[in-house]
Amino acid sequence: MKALFAWLSGYWHILRHPSVHYSLGFLTLGGFIAGIVFWGGFNTALEATNTEQFCISCHEMESNVYVELQDTIHYSNRSGVRATCPDCHVPHQWTDKIARKMQASKEVWGKIFGTINTRDKFLQKRRELAEHEWARLKANDSLECRNCHGFDFMDFTRQSPRAREMHSTALASGQATCIDCHKGIAHKLPDMSGVPGW
Repeated sequence: MKALFAWLSGYWHILRHPSVHYSLGFLTLGGFIAGIVFWGGFNTALEATNTEQFCISCHEMESNVYVELQDTIHYSNRSGVRATCPDCHVPHQWTDKIARKMQASKEVWGKIFGTINTRDKFLQKRRELAEHEWARLKANDSLECRNCHGFDFMDFTRQSPRAREMHSTALASGQATCIDCHKGIAHKLPDMSGVPGW
């Protein structure tokens, strides 16, 4: 026991005064390597949570919104380009992505505490969840939509008269953003009774 205490005491002394035992260059290099390992691990974990497989690993997502997505043009279309969960719900830029991941950590509580773990519970919270997502997209000017749908590249001549009018006026002037008109484009709308304009 005495030998163990002496060993721990010596180890603690090295940790408290590392420059006495190791050169500044060695400590700097060690810190640099540890930083690279941490950053690599962090980014690997971040990317692992940014896949469709991760998103639908919760049965709440797989049994509800993912099933709905499969019936939309974002899932299956003539061009073969398919949007996955992170394409629409996670920004591409790193700082925006981190902010979104922190917001999404609140959604984990729904899984842990069972507030949306059945279809009935999900449907009861559906409008609240949808409104949170709509507000987020409204606040960031539909950033995730614009990652794929570039306004500058829209061919208005190939759009319906109504779409052409909205895109060339309200959207172009900044009065509206994608989510203002395209709610329910990838998932079924919640019960909107009592909402003005619906």
